[in-house]
Amino acid sequence: MNQTTTLLMASVFASIFFGGFGEIEAARCKTTGLLLKTTSCTFQSTKIEARGIITRDVRYQVPEGTPPQGGWPVVIMYQGSFFPVEFSRNQLAPFGGYYEVKVIEKFLNNGFAVIAPDAGVDLFWETNLPGGLLAYELTNDYNYLNNLFAAIRNGKFGPINSNKKFATGISSGGYNTGRMAVSFPGEFRALAVQSGSYATCSGPICSVPSDLPANHPPTYFVHGFLDLVVPWWSMDIYYDKLRSKGIPTDRFTDYTAKHEWVSASADRIYSWFNQYR
Repeated sequence: MNQTTTLLMASVFASIFFGGFGEIEAARCKTTGLLLKTTSCTFQSTKIEARGIITRDVRYQVPEGTPPQGGWPVVIMYQGSFFPVEFSRNQLAPFGGYYEVKVIEKFLNNGFAVIAPDAGVDLFWETNLPGGLLAYELTNDYNYLNNLFAAIRNGKFGPINSNKKFATGISSGGYNTGRMAVSFPGEFRALAVQSGSYATCSGPICSVPSDLPANHPPTYFVHGFLDLVVPWWSMDIYYDKLRSKGIPTDRFTDYTAKHEWVSASADRIYSWFNQYR
C-alpha cells in the first residue's frame, strides 16, 4: 500500500467517523458522520437581564421560510443542571445530549422557533430550592423569565407568536417546565417534562399538591424507567394528579433508559405540542 493510498483511506475514515462524508442537509440543521453522528443547528445568541447588571445568555433560532400569520409558535427549552442547551452535539454527549439536539432539529424543521435560556451560572433553575428558603417570586429566575417573555412579545427574537409558547426541559429544566404551570399562568399552551416532575420536587423528595391550577397546560412526560436521579415514580405522582383533575396529560416510558434524553423524545414531544399549536 503506497503513501497516497494510505492518506486517502485515512481521510475517508476521518470523514466517516467525524463528519463530512454522509452529510445530510436539513433546513437549519445538518447531521454528519456515520460511525459517530453529530447533529448541528445554526443559532443566534443574545443576553437577557436577570437582575440589575446580571444577564444570562439565550440561544435561539427560527425556522427557514416565511412565518405564518402572527409569527412562529415557539418552544422554550430549559437546560438541566450544569449543561446548557447546545445546538450541536454528537452521540457521545452525556445524558442523551445528542437527542436534545434532535428535539431542536425536529421543531425547527416543522415550523417552531426554539429559544434556550441559560440557568443561573449554568448550574440549575431555582424552582425547587431546598426547603423553600426563598419565595419563587423573589428569585432571579422569576425576574429573568418575565423579561424573556416580554422580549418575545417585543420581537427581540424575530417573528414569534407570543400567544403560542410551549416549554420543555430535562432534569432541573423538567422541574422548571412544571414551574411554568404554577407561576406563569396563561403563558403556555402545553408542556413536556423530560426526566423531571412537579415544580417543587427534587429527586426522590416529591409531593404534588392537590390544588393544581385550573388552567394548568396540557402536560406530557418522557422518562427513563431506570432513572435513579429523578425516580420514575416521582413523575408518576404528577401524572396521576393531572389525570385525577381532568387535565390533559400523557407519558412515554423508555424502560431501558436512565436519566437522559431518549431517541423517542423528539417525535413524542413534537406530536404533543403540535396538537395544541
